[in-house]
Parts: sequence; C-alpha cells; structure tokens
Amino acid sequence: MYRARLFAIRHSRKFEWIYKRVEQVMVALDPVFAKIGYGRVERPIALVEQGIKTVLFDCKMCGQCVLSSTGMSCPMNCPKELRNGPCGGVREGGYCEVKPWMKCVWSLAWDGASRMKEGDKIREVLPPVDRSLKGSSSWLRVSREKAAKLREAREAARTAVAEAFPEARAIEPSSAPLAEEPASAINREVLKK
Repeated sequence: MYRARLFAIRHSRKFEWIYKRVEQVMVALDPVFAKIGYGRVERPIALVEQGIKTVLFDCKMCGQCVLSSTGMSCPMNCPKELRNGPCGGVREGGYCEVKPWMKCVWSLAWDGASRMKEGDKIREVLPPVDRSLKGSSSWLRVSREKAAKLREAREAARTAVAEAFPEARAIEPSSAPLAEEPASAINREVLKK
C-alpha cells in the first residue's frame, strides 16, 4: 500500500486529471442517482470508491476526501490525522515522528501538490473531520453538491432577465393585443363567398 501511495503522489498530475473526469461523470449521473435514490446508490458507490482509493491512496474512507487539494496524499494516513499541515515533530529528511520509517504525509502532500495544475489548493485551510461521514462516499456527496449548484445556476440564469426588468413585467401585458389586418392583406374573394 505504501508504495502505491508513493506512486500516486509521484503521478499526482495524472491522478488529478482522472479525478476531475470521475467527478464530471458523477455529476452527469446525478439525474439517474436522484431517480434511483441516493440512499440506494450510496453503499455500492462507497464500496467501489473504497476499493479504488484504498489500493491507490491507502484511503481511510473518512467521507471528506481532500486528495485533490493535498497532492494525492491522504492526510488521514498521518498517525495524528492532521488535516492542515504537519506537526512540529517532522524528522530530518521529512520523516514522521510517530512512524520513523514513513515519510511525513504532509511532506509528501507538498511534493504531490507541486506537480499538480491546481497545486495551490494545498494552501487552503480545510475544515475539521466530520466523523459522522466515515465510510460514506465522498465522490457521491461532492458530485451531488456540484450538481445542485449547477441546477441553481441554470435556474438563476433563466430568471435573470425577468428579475432585471420587474417594472416592465407589470406594465406590459404577457401577450400583445391583435391589430387590425391591413387592407392589402385581406383576400376579398374569400369574403365575397
């Protein structure tokens, strides 16, 4: 597992690309998941996610994946489970104070983030771990949130014009009154019959 984790960090840019594609697919599948029911798809997707992420990143399934902002180095692998940077006990060479044979998770995170397109995300302060989400699918939760934001943005764009001119809606009727036909448009032969 440790070697796979180091591989993922060394190739963090490729994994960042893959992660974005998986997210796009999950967001696109939102209508299907909604129709089936998120409660029904949670467990199967969590199992698939756990299988993939355990092998590649030594994932602990905290339910709040931050791999894309920590250089593909899971901070839950830190013996102290620190989410916002290393402790003060990082040894020379970037090794962990608790597990001296292991490189510090945050030393690896900075290395992985330096290879990523959006590597500056590592500077963002992460919220503390919500233990109630342990074992749940972070892919499903994040894609559901992003799909909801997309729906809101589409709805806002649809109503933006109407909201921009509220007085015009009050003054103007919703349909135009019919005008009399010009004399040149009337077929006189049909009227004679």
